[in-house]
Amino acid sequence: MSTEVYFNPWDEAFRANPYPHYKALYGRPPHLLSMFFQMALVACYDDAAAVLKDHERFSSSQKKNPTFDEQERTLFAGAATVLFSDPPTQTRLRRLMSRAFTPKRIRDLEPRIRELTHSLLDRAARKGEIEIMNDLATPLPVMVIAEMLGVPPLEYEQFKHWSDRIVESDNTPPGMPLPAEIKQAASDLRAYFGGEIERRRREPGEDLISALVAAHDEAEALSSDELLAFVILLLLAGNETTTNLIGNGMLALGRNPEQLELLRKEPSLMPRAVEEMLRYDGPVQATVRHNYEPVEIGGASIAPETMVFVILAAANRDPAHFSRPDVFDITREPDGHLAFGDGIHFCLGAALARLEGAIAFGSMMERFPRLRLAEPDAAPKYKGSYFLRGLSALRVAIN
Repeated sequence: MSTEVYFNPWDEAFRANPYPHYKALYGRPPHLLSMFFQMALVACYDDAAAVLKDHERFSSSQKKNPTFDEQERTLFAGAATVLFSDPPTQTRLRRLMSRAFTPKRIRDLEPRIRELTHSLLDRAARKGEIEIMNDLATPLPVMVIAEMLGVPPLEYEQFKHWSDRIVESDNTPPGMPLPAEIKQAASDLRAYFGGEIERRRREPGEDLISALVAAHDEAEALSSDELLAFVILLLLAGNETTTNLIGNGMLALGRNPEQLELLRKEPSLMPRAVEEMLRYDGPVQATVRHNYEPVEIGGASIAPETMVFVILAAANRDPAHFSRPDVFDITREPDGHLAFGDGIHFCLGAALARLEGAIAFGSMMERFPRLRLAEPDAAPKYKGSYFLRGLSALRVAIN
């Protein structure tokens, strides 16, 4: 195994297949790297889990980070978000926002998710082939989030356009200004949902925006800016991650036809299959933490103000934690993958993403018994983001 470390999220070839490069990071302390800024690459499972659980030493705030600060200011206008804050702010926001993802709310969504899935597959079936990203993986999660927020699901194409432009901001090298179209998309998205929030103040409904607007406990209520930031974050995080789960999962199944056939014959394996999709090629490659005091991670001394890259996807293939980590195996015993993070920032929408993934794959295999990749040997086409790993297109044959 090569011990030479190569890590460059701005390299298109690296983003397309980073997994071989992660192998040089295993079985050793985090690799220290200077690339625009000081970085520590945390790839070993035990080290990654320890950092994610230690919010006191490893901050989620981006306020002091020049790389992400412009993106955050452009999109959230300085308002605190549950993703990029620390306690006590994070604790308050998470308690309020968890109302969106109660077990009952998720259960109540299931019939509608099935209805939307079947409708999308009906439309795709008429073409004799599915382009998995455009026909299912992209519209389904956006429609579900839109309905939760009480905005028209049919506007998903506009939401997705804004979302795609904003996600592309990941690909802007440090020190470079954000492109004008990204700033415009953020401005348009903020204006749209700002108007929706004001409408709910005048005409409250049964949707999530209305419930948050009507929060009566002033000590815990969201400010107007925090509410707008949460709605935007929910749209972006809630649709991109599930879209990528469906796309990456279909690619893994298609490249491993024996696993696809096994899942078709034994649909009871679906929960394990979804967990393996998340572990094997998860929708989020990495997350970032910051240490403001000297710390030690896995034997490496980390200086203050270092950007700690917690590479979730690398940790999920660490051979010290997972047997045969590069093998896609839907019968694998779930063993604590980090695809949804860990600690106080564990993904609020994990249960919803799992449900949407299970319904999407179950419906496709029930509807199309000959489901398979249309071009099994073609190189996958990925979108521009390193952090949010997702395909831009994937053709699937159904006849």
